[in-house]
Amino acid sequence: MLRRHLSLCPGLLLAALVFATPAWSADPVHKETVELTAGKAAHSVKGKIKGYATAEYTLTGKAGQTLSVKLKTNQASNYFNIRQAGQEEVLFIGSTSGNSYQAKLPADGEYTVQMYLMRNAARRNAVASYSLEMGLRD
Repeated sequence: MLRRHLSLCPGLLLAALVFATPAWSADPVHKETVELTAGKAAHSVKGKIKGYATAEYTLTGKAGQTLSVKLKTNQASNYFNIRQAGQEEVLFIGSTSGNSYQAKLPADGEYTVQMYLMRNAARRNAVASYSLEMGLRD
């Protein structure tokens, strides 16, 4: 019977597929701009993420400066990635490279440190409390 109704209203099925949003899309994204000055003390942030929620910390750096990021967390499945604005390729993937990053920035511009939980923890709606330390030096 359902098949007969769907065949009578293919537009309804298409609309349901197009306008349905996956459950993870409703999860919040915390966004924060971090002001880093080369040579100054590292900037620390503390936060929590739960499930598929993420936190994004955006900073500005110059080519050749060294960015360092270190994560301390109570959740083994909590990691961070680093992206350069306007670039497809991710600079750092925490789940494969660990909880600390230190490298020279490839170009002037904005960089985003994104906190997340791996899918195994996110789907269980786990909570991660973390401390993130970020610094720049020439």
